[in-house]
Order: sequence, then C-alpha cells, then structure tokens
Amino acid sequence: MKIILTHEVSGLGAAGDVVDVKDGYARNYLVPRGFAIRWTKGGEKDVAQIRRARKIHEIATIEQANEVKAALEGLKVRLAVRSGDAGRLFGSVTQADVATAIEAAGGPKTDKRRVELGAPIKTLGSHQVSVRLHADVVAKLGVEVVGA
Repeated sequence: MKIILTHEVSGLGAAGDVVDVKDGYARNYLVPRGFAIRWTKGGEKDVAQIRRARKIHEIATIEQANEVKAALEGLKVRLAVRSGDAGRLFGSVTQADVATAIEAAGGPKTDKRRVELGAPIKTLGSHQVSVRLHADVVAKLGVEVVGA
C-alpha cells in the first residue's frame, strides 16, 4: 500500500515521503496513529505542503546539527520525578519529559520524537539518552534522574 508519511518514522522515512508498506502495517499502525495518510492523486498536493512544514522545523545542514550537538552534549540535564524508597520511579521517564528537561536546562527546543531512550527509564540515577538531530548526527547526553 502506498502512503504519505506525515511524521518521521524511524527506519521508514521522513514527513512528506511517499513509501510503499504492507497493508496491515499501514492500516493498523501508521494511519490510526496519524503517522501517515493514504496515497491518492489528490494527496500528492499535500506532499509539497508537508515538505515545506518539515523544512521549517528541521535542521538543514550537518554544520548546524553539529553546533546543536555540541550545545546539547555540554548540558547538565536534571529531571526531578516522584520515586519510591528503593529508587524506583512511579511510572517512567518519557521522551517528552526529556525534551522538556533539555529546554529547562537552557538547551535548544527539542522535538520529543527526536529523543531516543534505549530502554524505558524507571530508576533514579544517571542515564544515557540520544537525540537524533540529522540523518547523520546523533547527540548523546547524560540525564540525571533525581527524586522529587
């Protein structure tokens, strides 16, 4: 099935790309979650609009991405969350929490979809987080999760 991506999907493509995927993947996952719309001849007009919106929000060059990477890797990000006595969190730290903490620490505005947590963060302490800034540039930063 041909679809038009409306958001970036890891391993598939960026917003505005027209890709061919299996019917079930598109019908059961991508379309219901708003990551894609079905391809139609009229939908081709939407592709240009989606690509324009993507260019506004994305980092255009590798040089810009490297500058943002240097700024991110120099940050000390602390995230205060509720936890139990043993250091386990009530819930977990999400990508949106990390993106908000980066901005609060004085870093650049970061889209939560670009934050990659290797595994869910469910304990206090220091954790490694990746931020995909560009197709070729990934910033690694440490996040200190502390009890509130």
